[in-house]
Amino acid sequence: MAGINIPGVTDQYKTNETVEKLMQIERIPLTREQKLLDEYKAQKDAWREINNQLTSLRDSTKTLYSYENPFNSKITSSTDEFAITAEASRSADIQSFKIDVIQPATADRFLSSELDADYKVPQGTYIYKIGEKTVTLNWKGGSIKDFSNAINKRSNNIVKSMIIGSSGGKRTLLIEGLITGKENKLIFEGDAKTFAESSGMISSVKNDTIKFGSAKNEFSNVQPVQKAQTRMPSLSLNSVKVLEDGVKVSPRGAYQVNIPQQAKNKQNLHLTFNIKAENVQDITEELNKIPEEPIIPEAGFAEFGGITISNSSSNTLLPHSNIKNSVPLEPINSRDVIYAVMEDGSEKLISYSDIYSENGEKIDIDLSQYKGIKAIAIKNENTAAELTVSEITAYNPAENAGYVPNHAVSVADDAIIKYEGITITRPSNEIDDVVPEIKLTLHEKTEKTATISVKPDKEASKDALINFVGKYNQAVGKLNVLSQAKPEIIEELDYLSDDEKEKLREQLGMFQTDFSLSSIKGNMQSILAAGYSFSDDATVTMLSQIGIGTNASGFTGTYSQSRLRGYLEIDEKKLDSALEANLDDIKNMFGYDSDGDLIIDSGIAFKLDKQLTAYTQTGGILALKTSTLDTKIKSSENKISKLEEQMNDKEAELRGKYSSMEGTLSSLENQQNTISNFTRQNNKQ
Repeated sequence: MAGINIPGVTDQYKTNETVEKLMQIERIPLTREQKLLDEYKAQKDAWREINNQLTSLRDSTKTLYSYENPFNSKITSSTDEFAITAEASRSADIQSFKIDVIQPATADRFLSSELDADYKVPQGTYIYKIGEKTVTLNWKGGSIKDFSNAINKRSNNIVKSMIIGSSGGKRTLLIEGLITGKENKLIFEGDAKTFAESSGMISSVKNDTIKFGSAKNEFSNVQPVQKAQTRMPSLSLNSVKVLEDGVKVSPRGAYQVNIPQQAKNKQNLHLTFNIKAENVQDITEELNKIPEEPIIPEAGFAEFGGITISNSSSNTLLPHSNIKNSVPLEPINSRDVIYAVMEDGSEKLISYSDIYSENGEKIDIDLSQYKGIKAIAIKNENTAAELTVSEITAYNPAENAGYVPNHAVSVADDAIIKYEGITITRPSNEIDDVVPEIKLTLHEKTEKTATISVKPDKEASKDALINFVGKYNQAVGKLNVLSQAKPEIIEELDYLSDDEKEKLREQLGMFQTDFSLSSIKGNMQSILAAGYSFSDDATVTMLSQIGIGTNASGFTGTYSQSRLRGYLEIDEKKLDSALEANLDDIKNMFGYDSDGDLIIDSGIAFKLDKQLTAYTQTGGILALKTSTLDTKIKSSENKISKLEEQMNDKEAELRGKYSSMEGTLSSLENQQNTISNFTRQNNKQ
């Protein structure tokens, strides 16, 4: 009996193999188109990669002439890094200056007395204030540890708390303000004040101030100053008047007021007063109009026989209006106004910031900084300024809040520095308004004067140039691979991994006939090899002068083909020397203004950026390349889709025909078998 045959499944007659062979012939156009599509996609990937390489090079190039160029970067150094450091902006001048840190700015840091480990902080509303900032804690009561944690959770960078172990298993609570400055005292209100007192952190005191310096009978003459101009009026108490709004000190006026003994006996005392300066008519204008009396020699005398006869006095008979002064007085404009007068008679100048502002300036003098002080002197040596000085108040800053700390780790105070001999106070340890474009950060008091130096950041410039060379060589390497079918080009790129090299082998010579690659490479080489005379006295005008070139190391030995492929080399020693001696020239060589309109329009980096932008920008040359390929890819994908549909139909048609044929053959075979069986049975009979 013949076996069961299912057309298209049992493939008794190898129709599947026959159909597949026929379809292979039919698929030749499809296979060709799929291969072409793969080529298009590979080309697109290659263009994208070269675009990325050139874009990366362009970005590196831009940094060499933009506002953020590394040649303007500055670094700072301090001879006392533990006390003061500095940070310079790109616009800072190259300079060095002297700084003394008298004291860094501090915040209030108060400790409680020793508390038992199981001490409970009572329920209440705890309010802590610094300036206008407030932290409010609605406390339900609990352990001192939980209380400390609750404060820290609500800190808002205003206050901070810490538990410190002490002797015998006791604990102390530290509460500190996080804002420095004399005006930023830590204030306890509500239950916070009650708890601070009960825990021994603070004690209530009565604020006791002493006022003086507002009555004329308190004033005395100051020590005379050396006069540089012979007819200039001396400093005089006569030019000082006490008015309702304060003590008026007219030009060339001065007075001295002694500090009361009761104030000098107090601890931690400060003196505070307001002083304001206003411009007035310069007194030298009127003084120069007053004629100077002529100096007439004495008339003489005659003596004879013990009798002396004096001559009559001479008379010039000249009217006073005709007598002119020989040397006009010059106006005086002096900042030396406030002095601390010491017991030994010496004087120390007290600095200020701006007494010419609308409201003047509040002067605060910490007497602990002036050991042996006995008086304050106001000297208005100016000829065109009038001073208004308020009453002087002696006070203890710690008593202002109505209490004093019992265990103060530190108290809120301003930073005090001396810059080039000028004493300056600021509430913060970060000071950016003293030296232009430089931020000072104070850490500790200086033991001796620190020197801050601002220099060019040559390492940043060097790193940027090395990065530029690296990006350039990577771009040139990619251009070489795509435009030349030379396997050694890939082997020369020893910084690549084996996988990266294998990928490049697939791209080798992919665009040999595309002249845009050789064009951009040639243009870049021309830009780098050119000279840039940005000024008549320029020392460095070519890249090769700073140790960067296609033969930077001065190779003169055996011929090397790789040296002719356009890669840049760096002579590091020569580069270091050039950066040290000609940094400004190097900066200008990469980008400079050639026509005086304050816009950079020439230089290596500028021209290279402009050249690369034409290729990499949106709608640029490389974008057109990929856009064209996108069109081809889309067309090819559509064609492949249609061919695949045709192939499916053709395969279905062939399989239908061969299945029908196979069915017919199978039916005939079955009929043949039936006849054969019938014949055999008849023969047996």
